[in-house]
Amino acid sequence: MPEPEAAPDRDADPAAVARAIVLRQLTNSPKSRLQLSRKLAERNVPEDVAEAVLDRFEEVRLINDAEFAEMWVRSRSQTRKLAKGALRRELAEKGIDPDTAAGALEQLSDEDEESAARGLVERKLRGARGLEDRAERDKATRRLASMLARKGYQPSQAFRIVGEVLDAAGRTEPDL
Repeated sequence: MPEPEAAPDRDADPAAVARAIVLRQLTNSPKSRLQLSRKLAERNVPEDVAEAVLDRFEEVRLINDAEFAEMWVRSRSQTRKLAKGALRRELAEKGIDPDTAAGALEQLSDEDEESAARGLVERKLRGARGLEDRAERDKATRRLASMLARKGYQPSQAFRIVGEVLDAAGRTEPDL
């Protein structure tokens, strides 16, 4: 459990308090400028002081939204297998502008995205039985396509990939 941040000294220099808050936040994990700005606002740091401190942190490259976005896309696409749509929404929530987000998303190819979706579907299908029954196959299709949709995949792409994986699984199942 993270340690609670100490309450800033009321008599302390607001810029020093702001620098301490930003440094503590960046020690925990990389953050976007908007996330840090919100944290400073939560802690009642005056807006002009917050902007000056954040500007200085950007100058010395301790805050860099482009690098943050690239790291975020790399990490979330590998660990959570999120599609570009979901990653774009997450970056927007973190205050990353659309052009910077688009640049970070370029590192993901369509083939990488499709491969990740196939892997997710194949993993969920391991050990699945009864898919030769039309009703069970339809139920599995809806469930798997919904899982992909929650990860940001387009419905047409999700249903196509699920159908292809189910077809391949059906060909490899031994006849009983």
